[in-house]
Amino acid sequence: MKSIKSILCKPYAKYVVAQQQDWMFDAANTQKKTLKYLLEKARDTQFGKAHRFHLIKSHQEFVKQVPIRDYESLKEYVHKAQQGIPDVLWPGLPLYLAKTSGTTSGFKYIPITKESIGFQIAAARDALLNYVFDTKNTNFLDGNLMFLSGSPELKKEHGIWIGRLSGIVNHHIPSYLKYSQLPSYKTNCISDWESKIEHIIDETIHKPMSLISGIPPWVQMYFDRIQARIDRPIKDIFPQFSLYVFGGVNFEPYKKKLFETIGKSIDNIETFPASEGFFAFQNVQSDEGLLLLLNSGIYYEFVPVEEINSNQPTRLSIAEVELDKNYAMIISTNAGLWAYSIGDTVKFVSKNPYKIIVTGRVKHFISAFGEHVIGEEVERALKKTLGKYPKVEITEFTVAPYVASQSEASFHEWLIEFANPPENISRFAEDLDNAMVSINSYYSDLIIGKILNPLTITRLQPNAFIEYMKSEGKLGGQNKVPRLTNDRKIAQNLSPWKLN
Repeated sequence: MKSIKSILCKPYAKYVVAQQQDWMFDAANTQKKTLKYLLEKARDTQFGKAHRFHLIKSHQEFVKQVPIRDYESLKEYVHKAQQGIPDVLWPGLPLYLAKTSGTTSGFKYIPITKESIGFQIAAARDALLNYVFDTKNTNFLDGNLMFLSGSPELKKEHGIWIGRLSGIVNHHIPSYLKYSQLPSYKTNCISDWESKIEHIIDETIHKPMSLISGIPPWVQMYFDRIQARIDRPIKDIFPQFSLYVFGGVNFEPYKKKLFETIGKSIDNIETFPASEGFFAFQNVQSDEGLLLLLNSGIYYEFVPVEEINSNQPTRLSIAEVELDKNYAMIISTNAGLWAYSIGDTVKFVSKNPYKIIVTGRVKHFISAFGEHVIGEEVERALKKTLGKYPKVEITEFTVAPYVASQSEASFHEWLIEFANPPENISRFAEDLDNAMVSINSYYSDLIIGKILNPLTITRLQPNAFIEYMKSEGKLGGQNKVPRLTNDRKIAQNLSPWKLN
């Protein structure tokens, strides 16, 4: 029997999707209005006064007045707000500070305001409503909904709540979903991931799970631990499970093994959330791209990825972007982030409406020899190669350069944890290298010129990446293994789990 939620959901989804049309196909004008609103709202803040917001009337003037910043450059303003000083980046105080790991300064504290949290929650809701509109499927609303996330525990300092984004969002889940949400608040607060996952299984294993959300490797770990107790496909343990929601990583490397564990293919929704904002979601199941949310209190700029470290990079508005080019994404938001580089790179696959795919991280690349290989390219090469080896399954992988001494050859080292390895690892490596040559012309030139040797594959023990993440204190939650790095730190730290 259908629940009231699933009955009412279809007309509501139709209404929400109809409302989207106003900005989806009027992108340039929508973004101009967003910039105007942000500047007017924040003109009397410390940041607004320092950057003469009252004089800015266009994107070109905004570029002149407000330089691109990363967290390090914005930290002095955030610190003032963190001390309880109002009207620093945005009127009043932030409602929350989302605590997230930084690369050079320990933890980062990303401001979230009353205005911005509303858009975060609405985007998560609308991702599901677009799915309902597209598929007419509401079955996922008739069972339990499970979100693998960080702890919802928050602490208050100087009038501001501080915690992980997933924990903050947990406090804003609508009441009509609360009663079907798992795990419980008490279990969600457990800090040790391995203990937490066992408690989550205790609470969910005999429940009618219909929607599961979480980063693929941690959902895979959850399924593996369930099957250690009940040796059956997940579809038999959770027969109502019909929808998987994920974000933050490319699903493709995990897809085959995850669906094999489930025992069938199910619908999935890709999202693009971050502490800085909820940027995009998959609104059509048959499309690879994610709908960029242009009416959510965020003004977007895009910098050609090769210019991101230059003194005066080109900063494009939404009206100026081109298809199939890699851009670093820059945002200004109603949480008080201004020309802020979030560190992600994207590529547009549609401009009517504007849809993106996430291609990697600005700092996650390999260019030890001038090849500038990015995350999207290694994932695409691996997908292409796996198409030739239908029995091969991969749990996780990362890539690092090996810069040789004079007597040795340099190469890219792929450290791979196989769930089911190829019978001929050398042939698999050769096909993988050929795929990289076909995808990245700089890499091809280096191989042809014998500056680089073909890539090598280092096999890792089962659970190598779980043990590595545990050793780094990053097991579970929203933590992800970088696809590639321009140094050998991760490769060296994975040494204890190499297979002989």
